[in-house]
Amino acid sequence: MLSFFKKSTNSKDTNEASVAVVEPVQDTDASQDPVAQEAETVLHIHPEWDITVQERYVYQFHHAQLPKLKPNQISISKIDVVSDDDSFMVNAFIRNTLSKSIRFEEVTLLLLDTEGTVFARKTFDLELMGDLPANTCQPWIFLFSEEDLLGNGFPAEEEWRIAFELKKKAPSEHQLMLHESWENSLNDMQKTRLYEMVNNLPPLTAGEINFMGIEARIGENSDLSVTLLIRNGSDKDIKVEQLPLCFEDASGELTAKGAFQLTDFEVKANTSKPWTFIFPEALLLNKTPDLSAWKVYPPQS
Repeated sequence: MLSFFKKSTNSKDTNEASVAVVEPVQDTDASQDPVAQEAETVLHIHPEWDITVQERYVYQFHHAQLPKLKPNQISISKIDVVSDDDSFMVNAFIRNTLSKSIRFEEVTLLLLDTEGTVFARKTFDLELMGDLPANTCQPWIFLFSEEDLLGNGFPAEEEWRIAFELKKKAPSEHQLMLHESWENSLNDMQKTRLYEMVNNLPPLTAGEINFMGIEARIGENSDLSVTLLIRNGSDKDIKVEQLPLCFEDASGELTAKGAFQLTDFEVKANTSKPWTFIFPEALLLNKTPDLSAWKVYPPQS
């Protein structure tokens, strides 16, 4: 493993790396003294890594050159990179100054040039890394390939850094999203009622998607018209092409069942979107349903 490191021991050149903080935890114990707020880490080698005494010494040398961190931070700093054909082995330190150990699952890492432009991006499964103890610094090797490069190749020696890709936070409030046809057909009073409804609903859990009934009525053609609020509590937009639905009236009996084809139907992240679904009379199992209470849901697979 020692051949991974460059022979140069110039600490100012070899270990200049930025610290990328991921979701810092509020510090309630550190004093207001900037020096007192600095956190020390100790080198931690994964128990399954079989390294020599000399290799450990090299890691200790690089660890000693790292900039100080504050308490309650997670950071990543580069050590070196070795290219092999169309792959790049990036050696980096991950540091934890929390008061407890942490475990990573999937993380997305960015490689940036001196201008801060991302030239490589890749998501890694760090389950094998296991727990990173409190106030420790652990080296890990990340394999990037040519396919992960976004630009014209890897920059020259030392002209790069590594960072976590920080996820964008969802808006603090769940929003109502109206299709253009709804925007044009609803009056101001109807829109206001919908906005108030969305604002007063219980919050969704992270990633939750559900359907809330707004109105059900029998139309002039004896069809069943059902208006739903499709709520997307995830941080990603969802697109729906086909939506099978079951409808039960107040008796609890299945009243209608059908599959609806949708075109360019999208519900943005952290928004709710109303939509009306019409069951033709031919699909009604009960032509005179009791609509004093009802529910609609996708059929169980």
